[in-house]
Amino acid sequence: MSVFWGRVRYLNGVHMTLGSGAFSPLSSAVTERSPRIRPTLTTVTDVAQTASEGSRKVSADLRLSVLEPTALEFQIAVASVRGLTVDETVEFTVDGEPVRARELIGPNNGRIHCFDAPRGSVRAAYRASVTGTAIPSPLNEFETSLYLRPSRYAETDKLFGFAAREFGTPDNRGELVRRVVEYVADLLDYVPGSSDPIDGAVDTLLSGTGVCRDYAHLVIALLRALNVPARLVAVYAPGCDPMDFHAIAEALVDGRWQAVDATRLAPRQAMLRISTGRDSSDTAFLDNHGGAISLDHIEVSAIVEGDLPVDDPAQPVVLG
Repeated sequence: MSVFWGRVRYLNGVHMTLGSGAFSPLSSAVTERSPRIRPTLTTVTDVAQTASEGSRKVSADLRLSVLEPTALEFQIAVASVRGLTVDETVEFTVDGEPVRARELIGPNNGRIHCFDAPRGSVRAAYRASVTGTAIPSPLNEFETSLYLRPSRYAETDKLFGFAAREFGTPDNRGELVRRVVEYVADLLDYVPGSSDPIDGAVDTLLSGTGVCRDYAHLVIALLRALNVPARLVAVYAPGCDPMDFHAIAEALVDGRWQAVDATRLAPRQAMLRISTGRDSSDTAFLDNHGGAISLDHIEVSAIVEGDLPVDDPAQPVVLG
């Protein structure tokens, strides 16, 4: 369904997805495109950069009205990644009273916080200070297979012919990934509010506009069509403008899941993983099952200690 800030009553099964101008009070007018950094492929090395060791502080504040009793699920906490030290608070209240949430562990140690909510005003507040260098998880053969398949928002099966004509079948997978990311970066205009939460990669390809989830879906769908496993990652992204939960893609290259972001809105080295999945249907920051809710307020922040790192789009980066 189309989602508009503060004016929609959400029924059973709503997905609040990432980077969505749909939930932002920003104008839907075309915004200035982020600077396009042209990579010089001859300078690329095989040594992937990893997430910054510097301190990062992130937070999320969500307020919603529960109109009919429902089951709520939040994906707003930093994933439990080896190598990171996370000092955090996670608080949920209903009408000001604390609520204890169950924690479920998802792919790549993403965390889902769940509880049953009666009618009333719900607030979710998350704060975290993060230090250390993330250590990538071991490769999982099942996931490698899973992330080659078509999914709800990455309709790979509709793009096989298009991808083959556009990109051919180069032997160098790293170069192929860079070409796909550069193609999407050049093709799309970042326009908050330009897409619906139900839009998939094909819709984005035809419209030529979108927000971060749309960029990521198109990159993922094209890469899978070219036999490159790819998945979506929800992240906190210091430096992102407009600030929001952010969505990027990861592509499997030379045995490593490399982070790629065609929006170029924030340096990948500073990003922190929240959740991982086939597409945004797996990584929504808020889900409800049954009942009815409305999202009244959302505020996200992500900062680094000191200067933001400089991100060369041609340089491989691994989030961990």
